[in-house]
Amino acid sequence: MKHIITGGDGFLGTELSKKLIARGESVLVLDIKKTESPHYEHVEFMNVDITDAQAWHSVPIDDDDVIYHFAARLLVPILPRAERKEYFWSVLYTGTEILLNHLEKHTQCRKMIYYTTDMVYGHTEENPRPETHPREPLGPYGDAKYESELLCEKYRANGFNITIFRPRLIIGPGRLGILESLFKLVDRSLPVPTIGSGLNYYQFISVSDCADACLAAVEKGCPNEYFNVGSLNPPSVRGLLKSLIKAANSKSIVVPTPAFAVKFVLAILDKINKPLLDPEQYLIADETCVLSMEHVKEKLDWQPKDTDADMLIAAWETWKNPPAASK
Repeated sequence: MKHIITGGDGFLGTELSKKLIARGESVLVLDIKKTESPHYEHVEFMNVDITDAQAWHSVPIDDDDVIYHFAARLLVPILPRAERKEYFWSVLYTGTEILLNHLEKHTQCRKMIYYTTDMVYGHTEENPRPETHPREPLGPYGDAKYESELLCEKYRANGFNITIFRPRLIIGPGRLGILESLFKLVDRSLPVPTIGSGLNYYQFISVSDCADACLAAVEKGCPNEYFNVGSLNPPSVRGLLKSLIKAANSKSIVVPTPAFAVKFVLAILDKINKPLLDPEQYLIADETCVLSMEHVKEKLDWQPKDTDADMLIAAWETWKNPPAASK
């Protein structure tokens, strides 16, 4: 058995590859780019665009292999609204459809681990949000992920085992995204505004925990289940930011703002094609968006190890003092 990782040169794919290497497993990374990383001495790499149906015919896939489907497009960088749907759907939905179609028609491989997003839920209707929470995404990114989940459900009915994880914001050393703007404010001891009071609770999940969840799912035979993945006992936004400010020895202060006014301004900027945040981010920024972890603990006998404050501070420290190879 080998482990085939689409988007394997990315943040999660690299972390999972390293964990699989440590276990002595055979790994094949598929991606359209290849960074300079020592772990490539121990894995195979193929330059494959998952949206190219013909390219899949060159990929060696055995019956007992496991596919980890991580290839994606993210909300960062922020795009003008007219470009979003095609940008996300071409990879998140069409790429997934091409992959599953190839597996069904040309292989006997039927096990897949797929990472979607908690943004399929939209606004919080139940707190903490269980896997049965209504799926009402707020934009093309979440919508493409939602439709790809429905696609996976059809293939599950045809004999596939597809474990689907819905993570909160994945962070860790080396990945910044929207955190870079926050870190710049803290580094300069500038005020840190929140959208709303900052008393709502916020949840991360570490890239290490995400990779471990994959390994737990494979050990259980890739069950046909949805699983939330997030930290345990997440703090309030205000508490999380204060932990960062203290660790950074910064003089920044957390400044609450009226959520309705901030959202109004962000919506106007989005409408005139000068977006600062994607609507899928700011529309829920003042809500408590915490995922229930009971189902994954029960079914996979697994739970996350890293705390939100530790994750954020680790990301800060890597940003502030990047490894020599990154400078």
